[in-house]
Amino acid sequence: MFQAVADPVRRRLVEALAEGGEHSAGELAELTRAEFGVGQPGTSKHLRALRDSALVVSRVDGARRIYRLQPRRVAELAEWAQRQTRFWADRLDALEHELERGGSP
Repeated sequence: MFQAVADPVRRRLVEALAEGGEHSAGELAELTRAEFGVGQPGTSKHLRALRDSALVVSRVDGARRIYRLQPRRVAELAEWAQRQTRFWADRLDALEHELERGGSP
C-alpha cells in the first residue's frame, strides 16, 4: 500500500478520487496527462498498482471502467500516518525543549 502512494502520480489519483468520488479511467487519464504528461497507458499502469494495493476498486459501466477509493484501506493509511506524526512530534518537542535548556541532544 505504501509503495502505491510513494509515486506522485498515484498520490494525485488518490487525491482526485477523494475529492470527487468516482471517476472513469478516461477522466483520470486526462488529469494525469494535464498535470504530469502521462498518457493513457501510463495511467492504466498507475491505476493497476492502486487496485493491486486495494486502495481503489473499479467496476465496469458499459465501455467505461469506473474507479473509487476503498475507504477501509485509505483509513489504514491515514491511521499509520497519524501514528508516525504523533511519534515524531513528541520526539521533536523533546529535542526542542532540550535545546532551549541548552542541553545536548
